[in-house]
Amino acid sequence: MAKFEKLFEPIKIKSMTVPNRIMMPALTVNIAIGPVNDAVIAYYERRARGGAGLIVAGISSVVTSQLQGIDMATDDRIPGHRRLTDAIHKYETKASIQLWHPGRYEITFDPKYETISASDVTPPIFSRKKPRPMSIEEIEEMVEKFAAAADRAVKAGYDAVEFVASAGYLIAQFMSPVTNLRTDKYGGPLENRARFGAEIIRAARKKVGDDFPIMIRMVGDEFLPGGNTIEEMKRFARIWEDAGADLFNVTAGWHESKTPMITMNVPRGGYVWMAESIKKALDHAPVAASNRINDPELAESILREGRADMVSMARALVADPDLPRKAREGRINEIRKCIACMNCMDSLFTGVKAQCSLNAEACRELELGGDIGTAAQKKKVVVIGGGPAGCEAARVAKMRGHDVVLFEKGAKLGGQLNLAATTPGFGEFAEVPATYSHVLQKAGVDIRLNTPATVENVIAEKPDQVIYAAGAVPNKPPIPGIGLSHVVDAWDVMGGRNVNGDSVVVIGGGGTGCDVAMHLAHQKKKVTIVEMLPKVGHNIGPGSRWVVLQTLQELGVEMRPNFKVKEIQTEHVTGERDGREEKIPAEAVVLALGSKPERALFDKLKEKNVPVQCVGDAVEPRKIVNAIHDGYNAARAI
Repeated sequence: MAKFEKLFEPIKIKSMTVPNRIMMPALTVNIAIGPVNDAVIAYYERRARGGAGLIVAGISSVVTSQLQGIDMATDDRIPGHRRLTDAIHKYETKASIQLWHPGRYEITFDPKYETISASDVTPPIFSRKKPRPMSIEEIEEMVEKFAAAADRAVKAGYDAVEFVASAGYLIAQFMSPVTNLRTDKYGGPLENRARFGAEIIRAARKKVGDDFPIMIRMVGDEFLPGGNTIEEMKRFARIWEDAGADLFNVTAGWHESKTPMITMNVPRGGYVWMAESIKKALDHAPVAASNRINDPELAESILREGRADMVSMARALVADPDLPRKAREGRINEIRKCIACMNCMDSLFTGVKAQCSLNAEACRELELGGDIGTAAQKKKVVVIGGGPAGCEAARVAKMRGHDVVLFEKGAKLGGQLNLAATTPGFGEFAEVPATYSHVLQKAGVDIRLNTPATVENVIAEKPDQVIYAAGAVPNKPPIPGIGLSHVVDAWDVMGGRNVNGDSVVVIGGGGTGCDVAMHLAHQKKKVTIVEMLPKVGHNIGPGSRWVVLQTLQELGVEMRPNFKVKEIQTEHVTGERDGREEKIPAEAVVLALGSKPERALFDKLKEKNVPVQCVGDAVEPRKIVNAIHDGYNAARAI
């Protein structure tokens, strides 16, 4: 406990006393639209049970026209929200709600529907529709809608409300000179651009009373050309503190910003300085720091150094809702630290509920019907392969009460994650095998490293069930010259093999090709990626792809899509692009042409009538999310 003295110190914000300094900020996960449902309640209750001090539910619209999140637009929503706050309050956790309007970001399928904003500046993302500037009367009506939603939040049992003035939503659109071109009292000077937010705070205060906490989610820098920077944001915060705001939850950037904010290449706690700056500008209101805080030790240091009064952990508590409890109990090596892989965000782009790569239970709490539980009958389970699928299968099978043996041919757990972690900026991948190693050993899984599985040693274990997670092997198509001495495989390079020469052609522009290209570019190689498809990074999720491509460009990597390799030669790679032959100088060639399942042993075990199930890349080469979810589902069913 002493180690996390500040992290587990209560904080009082007007009528609300939060039991610790860990806040879960609002995060869209697509498990409800409109009214609160049982899935939303199960999701947030799980985080409360894990020990979060304050949970901010949302996003929650103040009008009913949006297609995202739960709303608080009408009185008939109050009972559903009361069920949610009651569930959170079963524990010591406090509950807030984030009240929201997207403005010009509003997504609609009606071509006649008019989006609204401060001015008629078309957004480059989401709706991509030119919005209609709001009239003075509409602004005043919107202020009242925010205030009325805050009043409903009080009636629903929330302990606080939060207004979102970040990410490029409606309040932020009034704040920014990029999107606010008005010449009336809501435009022009900063004080005018702060007016909309200040009026919302004052109107809400009249509804909720003097002692009810009002929070603001804001950015420290918009990261937009010509947008507000930290200096302007400090002035906004002071104005809003004077208007009655009680806590500032500080993040970074807008959705359309071209600066990475939450991806893996952003250092942990990389934007804490923004919260620190806002805190110094305020008279008394506490401040929460955000972005890439996935570790309780980092959180404790932020608080001890006085850089913030609370820490926001969103995806960290999606990945491991028990993070607070594990930290309090000194079990920090058991925490599944969010690796910022962006899969949860990528899920949202497809319109489905969020999926966490590391936590197969996230957003499935209701569907799964509770914790893993103990199996009715104890069985002997053999897991073949110590990559993410095998490790997760071993973990869950052991939690179910089974005897578990894990065969891993290599010297350590982790599989391809150990290779991915060698790319500069992608070191978070190393957290996954490190955590599994600790958790599996502590649980008593019989881990046999440097032990290739065979038919004989598997059968000798007399297994009731075998989970086959042997992964995949690199593809090597019959390209002329593929056997030349200067041709190497991407996995070997990522594993530490030297690449001779200065000019390198990477054949294959998927995720592995991009990773190895960055790896080599950091070694000052002149790297060219050739890709047969029209896009480089075609299998990288949208939340990360733009960052990867931006990084490749910054490193000077040349990218040639629509390039079909014809032959690898001693000093060149010859191919065809747009109907023309091209020769690219290459002192070395790296193959990143995907992979194929390694199924030989699986087939042999089936022939011997061994009960065996295939998971992860051994089914089909995919992503870490598929591997871990496969392993979880297979083991939970035993």
